[in-house]
Formats: sequence, C-alpha cells, structure tokens
Amino acid sequence: MQRPGTPEWEVSAAAFLLDCCPAEYRGYPVLRRHPVILAHFAAAYVDSQVSVCQDGLGAVRASLGPLVEPPVLEAALAAWHEQGALLRRRRREVSLVEEALRGGVFVQKL
Repeated sequence: MQRPGTPEWEVSAAAFLLDCCPAEYRGYPVLRRHPVILAHFAAAYVDSQVSVCQDGLGAVRASLGPLVEPPVLEAALAAWHEQGALLRRRRREVSLVEEALRGGVFVQKL
C-alpha cells in the first residue's frame, strides 16, 4: 500500500480495505468511490470477525473434543489462536488506514 499523502495512496488503501471485506462489498459503488466509508465498513466487519473468533475459541474444545484425537484438537486450537492474532493485527491495520483517511497524520518513530 502507498504511504498516506503520496499519489494514488487512497486507491491502494481502498484495495487493501476491499481485501479485508467480503467480496460482495466490491459491488457497492459508494464503497468504491468513498474510501473513508469503506474503511468504516471494513472496521466493523473485521471487528465482527475478531469477536466471533474469540467466542468460538471457547467452544472448540467442547464441540470438537469428543470427535477428534487430542493432538488434532490441539492443532485446531493453535490454528484458531493464530487466526485470532491475524485478525487483531488486521483490525489495527484497518484502524490506521481509517485514521489516515480521516486526515490523521503519523510521525515516524525511531
């Protein structure tokens, strides 16, 4: 993605945000034309994924434990934890893009 303030950065930001959303979002012209609105939609969508991942993690052991061997269950839990971490990172990325689209200025730290 381009850095904020560079030519075409909003185009690259919109592409990133669309990649964070369901494919159907590409069909809404208002989301493609207004990246700040798309950012708001993307943030809500990723937030819901984070929430579902957190809620689902607690149920994995109870719902799958009787069906698979313990090592398989542990591998499933590890995958679920990894996905949760990815989603939390993605939420932070979307948040930073949204803030930049709203005019936020970031100062690089050493």
